[in-house]
Amino acid sequence: MNRYYLWTIGCQMNDADSWRIAEGLENLGYAAAHQPEEADVIVLNTCVVRQSAEDKVYGRLSSLKPIKQRRPETILALMGCAVEEDTSSLQQRFPYVDLFVRPSDTESLIDFIASHDGLTGHQHPTSDIRHPVSCYVPVTYGCDHLCTYCIVRLRRGRQCSRRPVEIIDEVQCRVERGAREVTLLGQNVDAYGYDLPDQSTLAGLLEAVHEVDGLWRIRFLTSHPADMTAELIEAVATLSQVCEHIEIPVQSGDDEILKRMLRRYTVAQYRELIAKIRERIPDVALATDVIVGFPGETEKQFMNTYDLLQEIRFDVVHVAAYSPRPGTAANRLPDDVPPQEKERRRQAIEELQGQIAAEINARLLGRTVEVLVEEKHRGQWRGRTRTNKLVFFGDEGDWRGKLAQVRITWTGPWSMQGRPAVLPSSSDSVKI
Repeated sequence: MNRYYLWTIGCQMNDADSWRIAEGLENLGYAAAHQPEEADVIVLNTCVVRQSAEDKVYGRLSSLKPIKQRRPETILALMGCAVEEDTSSLQQRFPYVDLFVRPSDTESLIDFIASHDGLTGHQHPTSDIRHPVSCYVPVTYGCDHLCTYCIVRLRRGRQCSRRPVEIIDEVQCRVERGAREVTLLGQNVDAYGYDLPDQSTLAGLLEAVHEVDGLWRIRFLTSHPADMTAELIEAVATLSQVCEHIEIPVQSGDDEILKRMLRRYTVAQYRELIAKIRERIPDVALATDVIVGFPGETEKQFMNTYDLLQEIRFDVVHVAAYSPRPGTAANRLPDDVPPQEKERRRQAIEELQGQIAAEINARLLGRTVEVLVEEKHRGQWRGRTRTNKLVFFGDEGDWRGKLAQVRITWTGPWSMQGRPAVLPSSSDSVKI
């Protein structure tokens, strides 16, 4: 029996691509291997958005060289954002890699392996790949923004939206196989459809996906403040399946830094957008991304970011220290914030957000929430609320793929614990 080993690092788009790879390989008759040494095909799906991620990728790739030396027939493929259009330098550095695949080009990878094995078309899977309860569905690839720190545009190219009918077909297929929640993905998902002839919009797509029978929840990410429209906010507010959860990166709370990042909005405009969202969707959960230590960021500019996060009180903040990326405009700026100072600022944001998230989640103590249960994890059922709060609970029943009413008995900044309510719903049950 042929086996494959799949290693993934990076964003949700990579997770979606890896799922498609696994599905495609299973359809060719492959089964998953637990270790790369057991595999006939090894795929690394990569991210280079920061230096730390790139270092992990190349470290992992180097560790696989002995396997290729012992078993030259093993296919080793590198795909994702580590792969530039010109692969000559990668070929020279890693001559033992059999195939280099651009981001999200899963079809080329599957076709290569099928051709290598002398296979054509759909085969009979050797095992049933278990479909996730919550899955990702890419709706647009690439990005037309030119944020000066971001390497994604260089590796994934300009925006390319999928046709609505193609997306709906995929969502229906996922639901038929057990999915109950889909997250519509894009590097800049709010701009979905701008490049299509009929000028489709994300709001219109949400309305269409909302009609799929058997689908309980819909999410979308990641948003861009400059592209979020009143129409989209209204769709979240009025479509019952669309979750009250929006991820909208701010990146900095200082106008000068935002200008240097080429983010195309001011702090005042961002505040106004958040106010509009909260006015129309009062129970919304908001997440954001922040970069600290961008070239030239002073202590005062950092504190502007710190104060903005303290003011807005996000449910989740993803914070990262600035990492120079080759080929980006920001890479030409002096990386003048010392590493130890970047780390101090990052930790300060982490500590602040831990306090804020703990206070927000503590409001749910003793209340009953609706949880879509995804899987069992270390003996407990694991799922999320509509507002993307992670909840664990213990029970002997089979809750996978079901909606559970869970009374919260403990809260922390990153997750909560509870027990199934006696009744399927109660007067204090909240859809969060």
